[in-house]
Amino acid sequence: MEQLPTVHRFRRQGKAVERMDSKTIVISINSAWNIYNFRKDLILALQREGWTIVALAPEDDYSGRLADLGVVFDPLPIDQRGISPVKDLLLLARYRAALARIRPAVFLGYTIKPNIWGSLAAHSLGIPVINNISGLGTAFIRDNLLTRIAIFLYRLALRSSAVVFFQNATDRDLFVDKRMVRADQARLLPGSGIDPDYFQPRPDRGKDGEFHFLLIGRMLRDKGVGEYVEAARRVRAQHPAARFLLLGAADAANRTAISRAQVDAWVAQGLVVYLPACDDVRPHIAAADCIVLPSYREGLPRSLLEGAAMAKPLIATDVPGCRDVVRPGENGLLCAVQDAASLADAMVAMLDADEKQRRSMGINGRSMVERDFDQQIVIDRYVEAIRSLVEPQQ
Repeated sequence: MEQLPTVHRFRRQGKAVERMDSKTIVISINSAWNIYNFRKDLILALQREGWTIVALAPEDDYSGRLADLGVVFDPLPIDQRGISPVKDLLLLARYRAALARIRPAVFLGYTIKPNIWGSLAAHSLGIPVINNISGLGTAFIRDNLLTRIAIFLYRLALRSSAVVFFQNATDRDLFVDKRMVRADQARLLPGSGIDPDYFQPRPDRGKDGEFHFLLIGRMLRDKGVGEYVEAARRVRAQHPAARFLLLGAADAANRTAISRAQVDAWVAQGLVVYLPACDDVRPHIAAADCIVLPSYREGLPRSLLEGAAMAKPLIATDVPGCRDVVRPGENGLLCAVQDAASLADAMVAMLDADEKQRRSMGINGRSMVERDFDQQIVIDRYVEAIRSLVEPQQ
């Protein structure tokens, strides 16, 4: 087993990290959980390139796991729900203080607040920035004052970035059209990528007369959880043996979060089965017959890629991100956004399809992931972008 680089270039003073070496990359996301679950393989690849990785994120149960990977964790509180200008300016100051201490060679930003406030701080210190727009979130689902503020802040924060990665062409084109980025900055990635060796098809769970639909994601209104539950109510009237599972965290730090009490109420009504968030979703995907994501908008949804990699047919909304993964009739079905009736129709169509059709969809999805969404594509493009920034300086 390859030994991770020893982290001796930094020393802690209280909870602060002081820079001791220039071959350092800072990665910042709104949670340590996100970094560990979605960027771990990128981090390991960068460590093999000789980089020390510092993570700036709020502390959570995954902070220690990042340390076990050899990542230097520097706690940074981020209010994910808040839109207070005072708190955001304080966050900007905290980013600037942290980056001034560490002085990394490159800053990697993900999610809206690190992308805006972390990038502004890095630019002010002359630190090269690579951003990843993994999804546009609530601010772009609704066209309101918050949307206009977000556009202004993105323009301000991204204009000096070296590279801005997008996970689908629709988001990239929107940012270019709205002059939030220049065309020469924008590059496409196949999401965060999937390890097809880790997400392998497994033997079917066996026939018990039931058909299991599974939605994986945080319990958010914008993920279409409400429409999923209403569709379950409609489908069960025709197919009482159908089962509808929800897997993910309730009471999430998001303005569109659905409470655990509401989820429990749906369970009590017999509409859904609730499975709390877990570290390994593969057993749950293997036990499902179809993976569903009725989201309002996505970057490139990992849950659909995981389902496809494990050869499961998919149902998703016809929105950016989802339609980049689901190819109707080939590996799944699309339905109208925010439309429980349309989702229910797609579910009934999946139930009415014969086993051979569903198996073919799963096989096609697996082939698509292997061809187009392997995580090595993502890792290679990051390594290439970082090298292009630092090698001229060496």
